[in-house]
Amino acid sequence: MTQHRPTSRDYLPAAGRDAFLPFYDAFTALLGAAKVHGALIDQAELAAGHRVLEIGCGTGNVTVRTKRIHPDVELVGSDPDPLALARARRKARNLNGIRFEQGYGQQLPYADGSFDRVLSALMFHHLDHDTKVATAAEVARVLRPGGRLHLVDFVGHAHGIHGFLAQRMVKAAHLDDDLAQLLGAAGLDCERTATRRHPVLGDIAYYRAVRPMDR
Repeated sequence: MTQHRPTSRDYLPAAGRDAFLPFYDAFTALLGAAKVHGALIDQAELAAGHRVLEIGCGTGNVTVRTKRIHPDVELVGSDPDPLALARARRKARNLNGIRFEQGYGQQLPYADGSFDRVLSALMFHHLDHDTKVATAAEVARVLRPGGRLHLVDFVGHAHGIHGFLAQRMVKAAHLDDDLAQLLGAAGLDCERTATRRHPVLGDIAYYRAVRPMDR
């Protein structure tokens, strides 16, 4: 596989801009990201021995929290942003069975059927359509048969403070209800499991997508 080196032009930094990174964790905590992350982890139904990949892990909040809740799970966090990964590694320095690696969702450097679960938290809306399609295909590839993707993201039109940030900071397009169809086209059996109204960020939806046993 050809090595694809990250540049500031082909990925979005965790905080939108590198200069904002020192404030990222505090800002997302104020917005209630911990509750969103907790629901995602609960939905994944992890068990001892599971191998779990988080794509677009940013500063590692979901991956590290998952490790603390499920110490017998092996975790890999993947993100193209080296500055965010450096922060993630510092958070995990006293934990075993967890690592953070540089990589893109659309070009995952892992073998077929490597993971029991893939997690994605508030990341997918940053991708353009072609990158979403490629990332969905890669997720399907690295999941073992019967393995599952658990994803949470914004849905509907941009509004509230997230709409402000999307327009002025991250230039992101929100997901519509076609996300399940997109994941289905990648060979995953997908369902939307919940939709919740965040008081600041708007509608947030949770998805479960399973790689069928015969694929």
